[in-house]
Amino acid sequence: MPREIALLGVPSCAGTHGPGQEKAPAAVRAAGLVEGLRSAGLAVRDHGDLPAVPFRTDPEHRNRQNLALVTDVARSVADRVGALLDGGALPLVIGGDCTITLGVTAALVARRPDTGLIYFDGDVDLSVPDSTVSGVLDTMVLAHLLGEGAPELAGLGPRTPLLTADAVTAFGHDPVEVNAAERERLARYGLRTHPCTGLTAPGADPVAAARAVRSDLAERYAHLLLHFDVDVIDSTELPLADFPHFNQGLPLAVALDCLAEFARAPQLAAVVVTEINPLRDQDGSLVRTLTDGLVRALAGAPE
Repeated sequence: MPREIALLGVPSCAGTHGPGQEKAPAAVRAAGLVEGLRSAGLAVRDHGDLPAVPFRTDPEHRNRQNLALVTDVARSVADRVGALLDGGALPLVIGGDCTITLGVTAALVARRPDTGLIYFDGDVDLSVPDSTVSGVLDTMVLAHLLGEGAPELAGLGPRTPLLTADAVTAFGHDPVEVNAAERERLARYGLRTHPCTGLTAPGADPVAAARAVRSDLAERYAHLLLHFDVDVIDSTELPLADFPHFNQGLPLAVALDCLAEFARAPQLAAVVVTEINPLRDQDGSLVRTLTDGLVRALAGAPE
């Protein structure tokens, strides 16, 4: 019998570019996530949602938009996810913007310090307030996990940094979107990366690459956190992400196959799904496609 999956919605736009992501948890439920997982033989308990946080701008803090609000949401996520972990469940956290991963990581590291992170995302999110253009905090998640940026977020958990660069692999990002400051951080940290351009090059085997990433982290870390931002998928095929990547990113089928490969890790300790924007999906078909893919990935038997 697999561990019980503990579903938690975080309908927050505190750290994102525009409205819509606060509707994601309800949309994914309506598309049949819970029923699909149960039909696949998994035990699921729906723990509802944290309070909704609508989108707003913060003209008074242009390089760190809504920092106090993002910090409050991340702390609430850490508290709720911590309780789910203490109960022995596998948290499945549906956002909401990428900053919720800060709270999930803080909860995990507090209980399982030996945690590695698969950052399956269309961006490396290594901006900081001093080098940002937008000031949007979900472009800064990985930087804060590695101890840079706003102290309120970098110091969210039981240690700073929450994770060392050795514990992180970035998978699927679009190198065109990596700015000069982020490139400097990538080089300085020596971060393990698998950009989408390499994964989709002629002769490449992206699923084998995902398997190698999973195996490498599993050999070095007892627990794994899987962060999945849907903007890693080519927006020409699935224009659902809040920050689209048209004619870039991974094909839909490839991304879902890689997600399934990551989800097979016996060390999997939590899963975060972010950037779903139902406002981009008038008939609900895109959310249903993604939800079906999530079910298939999470239902895969661990090796």
